[in-house]
Amino acid sequence: MTDAAIETNQTSPPTNIVIFGAAGDLTKRKLLPALINMQRAGLLHPDSVVTGVVNNRTEAEWLELVHQGIVDYAPELNLQETEWQAFAERMHMVPGDLGDAETYTRLGEALQELDGQKNALFYCAIPPQWYTRTAEGLQAAGLTRQDNGFRRIVIEKPFGMDLESAKSLNTELQQVFDESQIYRIDHYLGKESVQNLMVFRFANSIMEPLWNRQYIDHVQILAAESIGIEYRANYYENSGALRDMIQSHLMQVMTLVAMEPPVELTDDAVRDEKMKVLRAVRPFEFQTPKCQAVFAQYAKGQVNGEKVPAYVGEEDVAPDSVTETFAAAKFFVDNWRWQGVPFILWTGKRMKKRVSEIVIRFREVPFNLFDPDGPAPLPNALVFRLQPDEGVFLRTNAKKPGLTTEMQRLVMRAPYAPDGSDVAEAYEVLLYDVLQGDATLFSRADEVEESWKIIEPLLEEAKLRTDIKRYPAGTWDVPGMGPLLAGCVGGWHKPS
Repeated sequence: MTDAAIETNQTSPPTNIVIFGAAGDLTKRKLLPALINMQRAGLLHPDSVVTGVVNNRTEAEWLELVHQGIVDYAPELNLQETEWQAFAERMHMVPGDLGDAETYTRLGEALQELDGQKNALFYCAIPPQWYTRTAEGLQAAGLTRQDNGFRRIVIEKPFGMDLESAKSLNTELQQVFDESQIYRIDHYLGKESVQNLMVFRFANSIMEPLWNRQYIDHVQILAAESIGIEYRANYYENSGALRDMIQSHLMQVMTLVAMEPPVELTDDAVRDEKMKVLRAVRPFEFQTPKCQAVFAQYAKGQVNGEKVPAYVGEEDVAPDSVTETFAAAKFFVDNWRWQGVPFILWTGKRMKKRVSEIVIRFREVPFNLFDPDGPAPLPNALVFRLQPDEGVFLRTNAKKPGLTTEMQRLVMRAPYAPDGSDVAEAYEVLLYDVLQGDATLFSRADEVEESWKIIEPLLEEAKLRTDIKRYPAGTWDVPGMGPLLAGCVGGWHKPS
């Protein structure tokens, strides 16, 4: 995050930042690099302290482990030794196991010794089965009271594995923390390009007249990855692409695309409008012949010129697994603005390239003036590129140079950082928002439960699955995507 990116922001309040799972990959890959960047940018208060809860390591071993992890996983940070030493002075460790009540007692003593009057942020970079136990441990140790400053807890996804488990987790957490203290984090909503959606829609008068069923044919929201499941087989076998990406990330993005203007730019006002979108989503009905979802799994193939194994050939994956690594679903929002406009959300592993986009496809022109007997001009499209090369692209038609009326595609590009400046990483944005008490980009309990409710029929169908379609790794050749987008202008968008 550059100084230019934060020139209108302020330093966050002094806070005890406690990380559970402080020796894990998330801490090394994302949390500590984000905090270091915040320190660089002046967003992290000089008196803020980072306390890691770690088991079976000394403080020196932990510091060496996370330092090496930052060097390995975040080379773009270009962390200098003097800068690391300055940041390490903020860092302290509390030893202990999450299941041991003494761990939370020691944590309370450590925080009291550092500064008992300071605010506290508890970040759960831990497996989901430990969320409730950790919250209860904090409460038993008296660390959830807000007598001398705020107490906030950050919960990573997955937030439940279905509607029932999400409701249970909400209930358990709300018995310890007030809803206003719970921050369910989704790193997708911290991306600059996702945040720009509201500005693009509500700060430009030219867009509002077009942002409806009269002019938009359909919307595609996609997250394609070229990598496989890496080291996450145990998680992915129980999750699959539908839970991993669509229920959380992509449905949240859909609400930002489809929402009405909020009455004010406050967290609850924005989340109220997102909730209205979710409540208007048409239920899935698989008794009808209409294609509503596609599930597939990658077979062996080539990605970036390298041979890669099939999903069932990955380590710790069952050879007869029918877990989907590609999922697509067609949603309809039944309200005045969006009635009849399909929202196609899709995601896949081992695709041809890594790219995430929001594609707004507009309706075709009513008549081809320039070639009445030929095909209609290519549809106009507004594309928000979320990663990589964040920016906005408008695809239009123009005349080819010369004595002809033949048309060509013209793409107008507006990158987010045209001067080469850095775009703030999502975790920097979201950690700063938690410290500031801004929950706009975080999911509320009712949002989480409603999104699970919507996809519950898809999950039930998956339980009955005995076979699954397959696509060659490194391609866009996914069976069933043609029928899913039948009737959508331009068909399936395959990123170029």
